[in-house]
Amino acid sequence: MMVKDITNWRSLGGYVGANGKKVKENMLFRCGQLFDLSLEQKEAVRNKYQIKQLIDFRGADERKEYPNYIWNGLTYITIDVLADAATNQASLDEIISANGDVAGNMLITYKQLALTNSAREGYQQFLLTLVDNPVPTAFHCFAGKDRTGVAAALILKCLGVGNHDIFTDYLKTIEARSKANNEILNLLKGQLDAVQLESVKAALTVQPSYLECYFKTIEQNYGDFDNYLVNGLKLPTNFKEKMQGTYLE
Repeated sequence: MMVKDITNWRSLGGYVGANGKKVKENMLFRCGQLFDLSLEQKEAVRNKYQIKQLIDFRGADERKEYPNYIWNGLTYITIDVLADAATNQASLDEIISANGDVAGNMLITYKQLALTNSAREGYQQFLLTLVDNPVPTAFHCFAGKDRTGVAAALILKCLGVGNHDIFTDYLKTIEARSKANNEILNLLKGQLDAVQLESVKAALTVQPSYLECYFKTIEQNYGDFDNYLVNGLKLPTNFKEKMQGTYLE
C-alpha cells in the first residue's frame, strides 16, 4: 500500500500477530515527513486513508525547516525521541555533516533509541497514545527509516508479530526510499565530494544490523523485550494485551 510519491509510506496491517490474529488494516501507517505534498497526496492522506492522528518524531529544527502538511480535524503530536542523543544520524543535516564511520554512527543512534531518556519517554508516549486514541494514525521522522523504523518494530513486537516479519517491514525502506534518496544525492552532487556522497548514500538506507543492534541493546540492558516495556518504557504490565486487543482482529 503506497501513496504515490509520499516517501516510505506503508501500512502495518495484515501481519500475523498473537494467537494467529492479524494486524488491523487502515489503522497504522508509517512514512517519511509530509512536506511539500501534491494535491493528490494531500487528498490521499486526508480522505483515502482518513488519517486522524499524525505523530512526528523529528526535532524542532527539522520541523521548522520541513513543515508537515496539517489539516483541520487532525491531531498532530510531536515527540523528539532523539532530544537527548549525543549524535543524531537520523536527520538530513546530521547525515550530510557527519564524517567517519557511517555504520558505526548508525549503531550509536540505534543504541540511543533504546536507552536515552528522550527515546524511552517518547516511545512510551507514542505507544500509550495509540492505545488511548485508536484512530487511523500515521507516524514518521525525516526519512521514515530509523526513528520510525524503531516505532514500527515496537508496535509489531507488542502485537506478537514474528521477527521475520518485523525485519521484512523494516527492510522495505530500502526500496521505498530509493527514488527519494537518488533525488537527495543528485541535489548534493555539486556540494559534496565522492567520498562524502558515498557516506550520505549509506546513511540514507537501512541495514539489518541496525535493528539487530536495537534489540540486542534492549536484551543486554533489560534482559528481554517484556522487561524493557515495563522497566524501560514504564508501560503497564498488561500493555501488550491492551495493544493486541486494540489492533488485532
